[in-house]
Amino acid sequence: MCQLLGLNCATPTDASFSFTGFCQRGGATDHHADGWGIAFFEGRGLRLFVDHQCAAESRMAEFLRSYPLKSRNIIAHVRKATIGDVRLENAHPFSRELWGRHWVFAHNGDLKDYQPRLHSQFQPVGTTDSERAFCWLMQELAKSHAGLPSVEELTLTLRELLPQVRRFGSINFLLSNGDALWAHCSTKLHYLVRQHPFTQATLMDQDWTVNFAELNQPGDRAAVIVTTPLTRNEQWTAFEPDELKVFVDGLPVEVA
Repeated sequence: MCQLLGLNCATPTDASFSFTGFCQRGGATDHHADGWGIAFFEGRGLRLFVDHQCAAESRMAEFLRSYPLKSRNIIAHVRKATIGDVRLENAHPFSRELWGRHWVFAHNGDLKDYQPRLHSQFQPVGTTDSERAFCWLMQELAKSHAGLPSVEELTLTLRELLPQVRRFGSINFLLSNGDALWAHCSTKLHYLVRQHPFTQATLMDQDWTVNFAELNQPGDRAAVIVTTPLTRNEQWTAFEPDELKVFVDGLPVEVA
């Protein structure tokens, strides 16, 4: 299985602390050594970095840890290959355009014998079940809405679509269009919200403690979503099985 990391923030924020601990799981403290990737939204722009090498030893990952980019929505992934060879085209996150916006998707889980019918606009480049699921979701969202709908409408549509994918196996995923971040849990996913009054946090996978009170202003806020908690001294909340959450401005948003 793979591991996921997402940040949804009220103000542009760098992911260097979380990304540093997360990268150790890509071949150092864990066995997810079959590629990695990270995507940063900047307004309507997108910076996407992927590599088929392990994150713990990647020179590109080292560069990004030392040269942090700030964003309000960040999605990262370290891969343990189950379906699809270890190739660059199979590295997550994946990106597609819909309604004139970049969409980014990363997946953890296995979808057995999953071969959805895909039309010409959304086709996989690689051979993973994850990219096929992403293409199908984009296709069905495009069929359901004539233009970019609200975050609430998108959340309701995703809720209707997900059972059609879920019956093929597990689909833990992160999805963003730069406005919001959607997180779905089939088996395991956790989140926390860092906000004023900020405290210290210590990574589990590396000896590094940060006092966020020294780095943040009262208006800063960040939701961190991850497969397995990254820090040892913060309160993480586990998702319920088959729960879909959407995060906006660093907070989970309730959609009835």
